Amino acid sequence: MAEPAWQRFYPEGVRADYVPPQMRLSEMFIALVERYADRIALDYRDFQMSYRALGREAARVADALRRRGIGKGDTVALYLPNTPFHPVFFFGILLAGARVTHLSPLDAFRELAQKCEDSGAKMLVSLAAMPFRDVAIRLQTEGCVPAVILCDEDAAFGPLPGTTPVSLPPLPPLPAGIVTDAAFLVGASEILRAEPGDIHETALLQYTGGTTGRPKAAIHTHASLSAAVNSYLEWFRADPNSGPEAVVMLVLPLFHIMALVAILLRRLSDGARLVIHQRFDVERVLSDIETKRVTGFSGVPTMWIAIANHPGVEKRDFSSLQRIGSGGAPLPVEIYNRILALTGHGLRGGWGMTETGAAGSNVPIVLPAGKEGTIGIPLPGIILDIVSLDDPEQILPPNETGEMRIRGRNVVQGYWNRPEEGDSFRNGAFLTGDIGRMDADGFIYLVDRKKDLIISGGFNVYPQAIEDAVIQHPAVAEVLVIGVPDPYLGEAAKAFVVLKRGAEEFTLEALKAFLADRLGRHEMPRILAFRAELPKTSVGKYSRKLLRNQELGKGA
Repeated sequence: MAEPAWQRFYPEGVRADYVPPQMRLSEMFIALVERYADRIALDYRDFQMSYRALGREAARVADALRRRGIGKGDTVALYLPNTPFHPVFFFGILLAGARVTHLSPLDAFRELAQKCEDSGAKMLVSLAAMPFRDVAIRLQTEGCVPAVILCDEDAAFGPLPGTTPVSLPPLPPLPAGIVTDAAFLVGASEILRAEPGDIHETALLQYTGGTTGRPKAAIHTHASLSAAVNSYLEWFRADPNSGPEAVVMLVLPLFHIMALVAILLRRLSDGARLVIHQRFDVERVLSDIETKRVTGFSGVPTMWIAIANHPGVEKRDFSSLQRIGSGGAPLPVEIYNRILALTGHGLRGGWGMTETGAAGSNVPIVLPAGKEGTIGIPLPGIILDIVSLDDPEQILPPNETGEMRIRGRNVVQGYWNRPEEGDSFRNGAFLTGDIGRMDADGFIYLVDRKKDLIISGGFNVYPQAIEDAVIQHPAVAEVLVIGVPDPYLGEAAKAFVVLKRGAEEFTLEALKAFLADRLGRHEMPRILAFRAELPKTSVGKYSRKLLRNQELGKGA
């Protein structure tokens, strides 16, 4: 097989035809605990946990689960924000031979109930603090999940720095089937051992958006997740911000595949220290970068926008940073340049999906001239190509726009309880639903989501292309574009704009005049609306889906 075009842009010694090793995550965890035993694994509030202690606590969780009859074939749901309880229970569940499913703290109760029912969760792990406690108790008392464990963060890790400790009233008597983490772990063994099993057993049911409106879970095995982790490790093995000396900011939510695989699993495999934040607070993040000498930080554009605009940010100390990244949505050029000026580092990124274990493409540290705007080249052991929208078996030549297709050991093979949604899986490859193009060097450029495509007057119109043009307007801070029904064109582009502070609203005609040399006539927005804010997902990405739902609700 011919060497792919992107091989020459790989780090020295890294091969595109790399075959990522596959193993059980529980065995991988035991190995990293032994390798980095006395190093700090987790740094949270003013509390630090070594790799040895993390292994000990996960072992106690596994033993407590075994004693309650939870193991192979069983699902345990994690309903948690970023907290050390997440990795403790995540690895403990896998050590016991069971599988994990994640519930988002931003989900509505109905969606949480659906996920518990669909996954068959036998137990749910959450926080004793509000609002988690009440939602978790409701899920149990309404029959959505048989048992609940409520974890007390203040007792385990101390109060949040900078806050006055408050003497909280004791928990009210808990209904049957609900216990605290302390009660759950009483008498549990600290011996670190993993239940034997096959690498192709399910490790994670990770929910993603469904075309039917109901949540669907990608089935990740130990094999697919370990392959994703190893592709990342191979790509970054010579990176200056890799290895045990790295101090990595973890603000992206662990219930999302990106933070789980590319940060938690990859970085612990490397022996790094993770500085965990439960939520993004710009001042606390900046303070920790300075005082804890953070070397790596990945965020979404909204986080970098907040940092770039934070008062006095020019005086902050970013000298410890070695690598920073942004992903999930396009980043305005002016923000990229502002962060570059502040930190001395260009924001790098990549592409991945829930179904790929977050692994897909990444931007090389040294970006060749003329490749601005790329999502990078395929990671080692992963094949990405562009196929025809009409015939997914037809690979398109360089620079033609089509659907991105991916194959690799990291890709799931289907959805839990959703055999009818398997059309995206073809001959060992996955049709991503992302529209893009690949240049002759193998660099990929994301154009849009297939489901976001607007067909206006017979023309294909890509919302992201319109957004990239509108964001250049001097008065525009944020923009999202969706298709809305149009009696003449079928669909028309509607632009939703958030203005910069102090900027004045402008007319649709004025916007079209500004866009005249940036967009084709068929791409021009037909409707303009101003908003105070735009809807975002749980990880801070702009959400056209939520925006469409809001518009549909308004129409109804």
